[in-house]
Parts: sequence; structure tokens; C-alpha cells
Amino acid sequence: MLEDENKFVTELAKAHRDVSKCPPPEKVISFFEHMLGMLFPEFAYERHPEEEGIRKRMRACKDELRTVLNHNEECVQSKADGLEKDFFEKLPYIRTLLLQDIDAIFEGDPAAKSKGEVIRTYPGFYAMAAHRIAHELLKLGINLIPRIISEYAHRQTGIDIHPGAVIGDHFCIDHGTGVVIGETSKIGAYVKIYQGVTLGGLSVRKEDARIKRHPTIEDNVVIYSGATILGGDTVIGEGSIIGGNVWLTKSVPAHSKIYYQAKMTNAEGETDTITYK
Repeated sequence: MLEDENKFVTELAKAHRDVSKCPPPEKVISFFEHMLGMLFPEFAYERHPEEEGIRKRMRACKDELRTVLNHNEECVQSKADGLEKDFFEKLPYIRTLLLQDIDAIFEGDPAAKSKGEVIRTYPGFYAMAAHRIAHELLKLGINLIPRIISEYAHRQTGIDIHPGAVIGDHFCIDHGTGVVIGETSKIGAYVKIYQGVTLGGLSVRKEDARIKRHPTIEDNVVIYSGATILGGDTVIGEGSIIGGNVWLTKSVPAHSKIYYQAKMTNAEGETDTITYK
């Protein structure tokens, strides 16, 4: 028994020596939550109505990101120096996109009584806030840290968006539970998707990791609940409507309406076709 215990302890010690030096998820999540609270005071534990308070909070967030990046070279594809400065220069752009997402959700959901309600309570907005931040970090060549942020939002909301996905302005996720947006998805402007939608890959082969595996959704598309759209060559044309529970692996032209037909058998054994549009 003692020999087995010693072997186990040796194994654990080696795991601790060899583990990635990337910071534990809690530090990354703390940075994300502080960033979100700075950009949107609805999430802040402490409000900063004066400009100097905002500048102080911004400096603290920069220091926090620097701490997260320090001594974590395996998380950064390029030189880490100055990355926090590059990221913070993107903050006005990130906030503008998120304000547009708020507008899209508010205008797209009759149940939303105010934009403040969207910010505080809508999982689609929270997931997009995480995505907008994680995506910009990924674009700077930072590895793993964006995935920690996106997976935290996944746990919080049930919405799984890979930080590599490219998503245009005025994006609306309504309800959101079970939404999956894959790494190489490309989504245009003014797109709206409902719960249970999957933008996925036709193949899960490891050798396909570097190719486009997920669909392209052009501007002004609506995708209803439960729809599954697969494949890197699949393009949903501008202005199309994809009905609920549709399964698509081929492109559709602009302004298409895709739906499915179901068969219903009554008590007398008669069969009717129900067309969903």
C-alpha cells in the first residue's frame, strides 16, 4: 500500500511540475467580470460616476490582464509585451458592438421592457459580452485565456460560442439555451437566432482543425429554434429564414424560406401533411 501511495504521489508531483503555467480559471474569470463591470455598471459592485474613478478602474484592469499574461508564454503566440495596451485600445469598439447587440435584442423581443433589463437578465447579452472580449483577445494571439472566458459564459448561460467565431453587429440571441456556434462560423449583421440552434461542423476529424468547418450566415438571417446548420461550405444567403428543427448541410440562396413537413396520423389512420412555414 505504501509503495502504491508513493507511486501516486510521484505521479501527482510530476503533473504539478509539468502543468501549463497559464493562470487558474478563477484569475481569468475575475479579470472578465471586472472588465464587464467597467464597461457596463449594471454588473459592477462599485460604481464610478467620476472620470478619475473610471481611469483608476481601467488601470487596475490593465494590471490584472498583465498579471494574467505574465510568465504564461505558452498562452501567447507572439510577444506578450504591450498586449494589454493593444487590447484596451479595442475597448471602445467592443462596447459599441455590445450596445448594438443590446439594441438588437431589445428591438427583437417584445418581452424586453428596457435595455437595462436586457443587460441585467438576458443570457444572450451576457454570452455576447464574453464573446466580444474573448474574440479580441484571441485576435491578439492569446491562447487558452479566451476559451476560459467563453466556457465560463457557457456554464453561466447554456450558450456555447467559440471565441474564434466571427460575429457581425446587431446580433440577437433570443432565449439562448442550447445554442452552439462553432470556431470557424462566420455570421453577418442583424442576424437573429433562437434557442437550440447549432452552427456546427460536418466532420470532427482532428486533421480538419485548420480548415473552415462551420457555416457562414449572411446578413439579416433569422434561424428558429432547434435548427442545425452544418459544414464549412454551407452558406445561408442574406435575408433568409430558417425554420425550427430544420437540418441543413447545403447552402441556400438569399431570401430563402426553409421549413420542413411533418406527417400526422389521426385515430382513423388517415395521414395528413402539416407544412411548417
